This record gives sequence, C-alpha cells and structure tokens, in this order.
Amino acid sequence: MIAAMPANSKQVADWSHINTVFLDMDGTLLDLHFDNHFWHEHVPLRFAERHGLTTEAARAQLLPRFRAMEGSLQWYCLDHWARELDMDILALKREVGHLIQVLPHVEEFLNHLRYSGKRLLLVTNAHSDALALKMEHTRLDNYFDAIVSSHSLGIPKETIGFWQGLREIEDFDPALSLLLDDSLPVLRAARAYGIGSIVAMRRPDSQQPPREIREFPSIETLAELMP
Repeated sequence: MIAAMPANSKQVADWSHINTVFLDMDGTLLDLHFDNHFWHEHVPLRFAERHGLTTEAARAQLLPRFRAMEGSLQWYCLDHWARELDMDILALKREVGHLIQVLPHVEEFLNHLRYSGKRLLLVTNAHSDALALKMEHTRLDNYFDAIVSSHSLGIPKETIGFWQGLREIEDFDPALSLLLDDSLPVLRAARAYGIGSIVAMRRPDSQQPPREIREFPSIETLAELMP
C-alpha cells in the first residue's frame, strides 16, 4: 500500500518540476550504522588484534587518520586503506556484512518513482568493491537507470567537479533534478552547481537520533517525500 503524501511534502519537493532523481547510497538508501560501526568499531578491533593494542588505543590512532581524509576520494577508497593499514578492508567489511540494511520505505519509494516515470540514478562516493558488496546484500541496483561512483569520475561528490563530470556522461537538466543525500558538503556542492531540488536526510544512522538541519529541506524517512 502506498503511503499518503504528507501535508508538507510539497514544500520539500515539487514533483511536477523534477525529471531526474539522484540518490545517495549510504545514509540515504542504506543505514549508515554499517559504515559507522565498521570504521569506528570493527576496524579498530581488528587493528588492535593485529598490533597487540587495546581497542581504545587502536581507535585513538586510527580515528584522527580517518578524519584527516574525510571529503577526499582517498577516504572512500578501500585500496587506499588496505595499503595504509596493511589489512584486507573488503574482507573485514564482509565480516560485518549482516549489518548492511536498507532504510525504511526505500523500496516503496523507488518503486513509486519508477512507476511515475522519473529517471533514477544512484550517485555514490563508495568504492567499487564496497558498492558491489552492498548491492549483493540489497539488490537495489535493479531499481536504477544508472549507477555512478565518484571513483569512476576521479573526483568526490563534495566538489562541483563531480557534477560537471557527471553531466558529460549522463544527460540531465540540473534545474529539473532532485538530489537526496545525508552529507551537507555534498548537498552544498550540488546547490552551487545548480541542482534545482535538494533534500537532506536527517537520520542516516538508525542507531542515532535525527539531526537538526536548517540549511536545506530535510526528511527523516523517504515516506515523507513520497510523490
């Protein structure tokens, strides 16, 4: 059963002026709890075991290194961290693959968009190996007209250059496009490029409380945006 349109949904997105929908993966379609747990808990645990450290000591070493790379293409690159940490990052991800979960109302939302004739593109910073693992667990790839990773363009979504590169390989009108994403730097870059409709996800991690977002229209679940 399709959920009724919330009273305020028109204020969030005017579907009559949207032809193309760009959807982020982690924190928008998939629960960011997997990634947060992986980098904050699981990698420090395995790093500690490898180097004879406590988990707390390993975390104290690793988290500053992670934060220093945030927003760069290397931060999202499994090959980079495999070299840096001398660990099989993809294998470690598989160890906690059961935590890869689709957020509420995602498949209902995607089905509704396809039925309404919108062009759907998954745009993600995820490395190809991480992307393949998550599609293996969720099968969401079947919903999309195209899937584009920033690694294939050589530039992260946090920059206008990502959108410039994307438009060279995908035909879309920025003014008639919608981006859904949980990352404020990504949303700012899209706004600067000219993406006409931008919506932020307030609760990317199901284990964390919703965030307060004032800079962009925002939703907690995709049910609020059902066209």
